[in-house]
Amino acid sequence: MDKFAKNFDDSHIFRMTDDTGMFQHARFSLPNLTEGYTTDDNARALIMAVMLYEERQKPAYLALVYRYLSFILHAQNESGGFRNFMTYGRQFTEKEGSEDCFGRCLWALGFTQASSLMPNGIKEASAVAINRALPYIQNLFGLRGQAYALIGLGYIKGSQADILLTGLADSLIKSFEHDAGDEDWSWFENSLTYDNAALPWALFTAYSRLEEDHLLRVAQESLRFFDKVTFRDGYFRAVGCKGWLRRGSKPAQYDEQPIEASTATLAHLAAFEATGDQTMLELAQKSFAWYLGQNSRKQCLIDGESGGCRDGITANGLNLNQGAESIIGYCIANLALAKYETGSVALERKVSCR
Repeated sequence: MDKFAKNFDDSHIFRMTDDTGMFQHARFSLPNLTEGYTTDDNARALIMAVMLYEERQKPAYLALVYRYLSFILHAQNESGGFRNFMTYGRQFTEKEGSEDCFGRCLWALGFTQASSLMPNGIKEASAVAINRALPYIQNLFGLRGQAYALIGLGYIKGSQADILLTGLADSLIKSFEHDAGDEDWSWFENSLTYDNAALPWALFTAYSRLEEDHLLRVAQESLRFFDKVTFRDGYFRAVGCKGWLRRGSKPAQYDEQPIEASTATLAHLAAFEATGDQTMLELAQKSFAWYLGQNSRKQCLIDGESGGCRDGITANGLNLNQGAESIIGYCIANLALAKYETGSVALERKVSCR
């Protein structure tokens, strides 16, 4: 707790949040009202707020939980899915959001309901939304939507959740077996694009619940391949979003997105929990260290003045905007890693870069 508390500034989180929810984007350190809100970001912000409240138990963080959860409940359709993009005038611009949005919402709802420190009203509201959402899982065909939903199901108890989790895990396994042809390509599809580490992370979650050896085998094999790609220079370097990594080609260098370092941190922590392999904890630390300057630019992405996180590394340097996804991912990874950092495995966090 002390390590996290000493180094984390929450001012940008509150700056990016109004009485509706968290804004999607920023112009430098200022909220960009023109771009409005997304349910995606408010779902991830809900996880962050629950973690912050669990860590510090400050009323201000619980107030954020209420706000972000209210946004998600408002976004949910009768079908169980969720609308995603909302204007600054509080109007949703679509009838149904993406599969990724659905998966992140289920993850956030499951995580919130499972927290022992949440008030009963929050847990009950989360349970109602979860029950409405569960039948919608049959509509998920994209790998990342399935992975996020599976991670969410890992927090939800009951036979129905077990059945759905098994089905999603089987789908990921089939994708891996279809596309992982040799030692040079041990992955779920013919490219690495965004939020890649969520895929092996989901299978570690499934293994922890079901204890089936084939889930652990594929989770480890795919994470090793991911590590081979992203730690090729001795530090974490995410596959760039301008070109990605297509099978048979080289990974794009830019832009590196902060969410990739966050998910990589969480995936390696899930691997450490499942296996006890100390190497996984060390790789979680290396993934997080990307934020702190152990990256291709050797620059810290945390703005010591605003408390925000810069939006990535481009060919021309840092992206100086500080949007929701960036600060949320940094905060979640920071909180998750701090629980494991004691004694000799502690990571020195140098975030006072201005």
